[in-house]
Amino acid sequence: MLKRPKRFADDGKTNIEAQYEAQKLAFGPLMFQAVRVLRDCGALDFLKSRGLQGATAEELAEAIDSLSIYASRLLLEAALASEVAVLEGDRFILSKVGLFVLADPMTKVNIDFVHDICWQAFFHFAETIAEGRPVGLAELGPWETIYEGVTHLPEQAQASWYAFEHFYSDGVFKQVLPEVLSDRPKTLLDIGGNTGKWAMLCCSQDPRIQVTIADLPGQLERALQNAMDAGYGDRIGAKPIDLLNPDAPLPSGFDAIWTSQCLDCFSEAETISILTRARKALNPGGKLFILETLWDRQRYDAARYSVIATSLYFAGVANGNSKMFHSDRLTHCVEEAGMRVEHEIDDIGMSHTLFRCVAV
Repeated sequence: MLKRPKRFADDGKTNIEAQYEAQKLAFGPLMFQAVRVLRDCGALDFLKSRGLQGATAEELAEAIDSLSIYASRLLLEAALASEVAVLEGDRFILSKVGLFVLADPMTKVNIDFVHDICWQAFFHFAETIAEGRPVGLAELGPWETIYEGVTHLPEQAQASWYAFEHFYSDGVFKQVLPEVLSDRPKTLLDIGGNTGKWAMLCCSQDPRIQVTIADLPGQLERALQNAMDAGYGDRIGAKPIDLLNPDAPLPSGFDAIWTSQCLDCFSEAETISILTRARKALNPGGKLFILETLWDRQRYDAARYSVIATSLYFAGVANGNSKMFHSDRLTHCVEEAGMRVEHEIDDIGMSHTLFRCVAV
């Protein structure tokens, strides 16, 4: 008798384990909100303060004014199911997972970002996939892409967006700066300069360098003000540009070009267009530096999971057609633009990768 071929990969899980994981997916959005409320109302802080003694539902309700006995029991049972707490007798004790929810900076940034930026938008995710545009972005504002509207987001949403953006980039800037400035470039173009942090860091390290930021007008206004406040107004210039317009040239005459976690905001075709224009903007012998979090280059499961999940945000909210790169796809874009990756550095900071590229 012929055996029926399996229709799924064998991941080593039993049927019971696999079913449990499937239910975690099914109810995950509800558990997410329960855990977020536990964090924000002070319940996790209270459990932490009780140490291994833990707390009963009654004790938690007495300690947190906003929680009734009903709400306390409801949330603590959700904490148990989501492994944020463990139960001993009638006492709930904060788990290691709960401690990370409470105190881990990456977890805090991701929870706030998902709630404030992604939550309502993802009700429209099926439409996004079908139409190839960020249908859910309308929940935040009337823009074609989120980049047009970042500076117009409500205060809390804007804070969460910038916290997410900076958490995954700012920490590695100082690590890669010596590599970028090793040839002592006199002029540097910062594509997608955001708030100007990279441009100001370059100026602080090299008193000769002149930096030009190429970005949308709304972003540039904030970046230039930051540069003025930091005393670099005479060394940091701006080029307003819509990078989505393939006919919009970048300024030329640069010894180095820098782009950090910008290309993942564009489709592959758009990325090739940007890189092609960047090649033309380089002086002979100039270098292009690309800093990205590539999902296949992550050392840790948590980082890989977060990077792949960020691709869903790009689809559902940011622009509808971009995603985090696999290293092979980014290399392909570089080569299609008439350049080659001359050098790669992995495991920078939170598993970033730096590509140093030159014209072919």
